[in-house]
Amino acid sequence: MRTLCSSTLIGEFFVIGFAGLVAMKNPDLSMGTVWTVSGIAMGLCVVLCGLLKRPGALVVGWALQVGLFASGFVVGTMFFLGLVFGGLWWASIHFGRKVDEAKARNAAQAA
Repeated sequence: MRTLCSSTLIGEFFVIGFAGLVAMKNPDLSMGTVWTVSGIAMGLCVVLCGLLKRPGALVVGWALQVGLFASGFVVGTMFFLGLVFGGLWWASIHFGRKVDEAKARNAAQAA
């Protein structure tokens, strides 16, 4: 599960960075605000990659997905990308657990 979730988070890292570049064109937002919010979200993606085995990391990941979707109010395309990455996050967790269970079964049979 960790590999799939990490891959999703790294993809989000880049999408958030590019969305920050698009958001800078909005005259109502200051560059400092855009990069503070984007930087925190990008940093959270990287930190979560290392904390995925800890309890609560998946919940924080879901919160990140909600934030990514909500960023659509600033950059409209992020509504779509938020849904896409939310689906990828769900699939990473769902299928990652199945892979982990299969690995555990195979290890138990081999022993």
